[in-house]
Amino acid sequence: MAASSANENSDKPRRTVTSFRNFVSQNHDSQFPAESGRYHLYISYACPWASRCLAVLKLKGLDKAITFTSVQPLWRKTKENDEHMGWVFPDSDKEVPGADRDHINGAKSVRELYDIASLNYTGKYTVPVLWDKKLKTIVNNESSEILRMFSTEFNHFAENPCLDLYPPNLRSLINETNEWVHHGINNCVYKCGFATTQTAYDEAVKQLFDALDKCEEILQKQRFLCGNTLTEPDIRLFVTLIRFDEVV
Repeated sequence: MAASSANENSDKPRRTVTSFRNFVSQNHDSQFPAESGRYHLYISYACPWASRCLAVLKLKGLDKAITFTSVQPLWRKTKENDEHMGWVFPDSDKEVPGADRDHINGAKSVRELYDIASLNYTGKYTVPVLWDKKLKTIVNNESSEILRMFSTEFNHFAENPCLDLYPPNLRSLINETNEWVHHGINNCVYKCGFATTQTAYDEAVKQLFDALDKCEEILQKQRFLCGNTLTEPDIRLFVTLIRFDEVV
């Protein structure tokens, strides 16, 4: 999911629709077949949308199959000749703790990755980015889809292939839960933070705490949101809540 942007005709922020929506598949004939060592994940530890992808990569044990790089946690100028601020890489691996140089493409910023993938790209320069090292392009920049790919398409290379975050018998419930967790919590914290009027803020806060109350009610009765097994909504919820407590 891309970063929030203000709607010129509204006091409520909206999220920019992501634009690279290809899917890695176990099908060897697909444009992007699941292969060990072929794909690279670009993230920011400061971004919950990117962190959910890294969480699944780690939980599935895909470290040897899919490499990753984190940008610096704070936005900086991405080019000397304009004022755009965005995600950038450090000049050395020791400059910023947790952030690394881009050893795959030698890019100075995430913006450069988008420019490599598409000369005519005019959208937001967001993370996460799932990069194809073979074709030198962006496969996908939608966190929910990258999360799903890591969970379902790389089991042949996973050290923890039995972990199924999207089991067939729970998919209907998972889809439903993903929906209200996204709108009520993941996205709603941004609505609170970027609201430009008191009315918009009050509406967002009510929606957020109604959803948090719903989570609490569910988790008083069972260990996870969709029963007694870890699934996608738990990951989506956790990466927001762990930041929410620090902020408030």
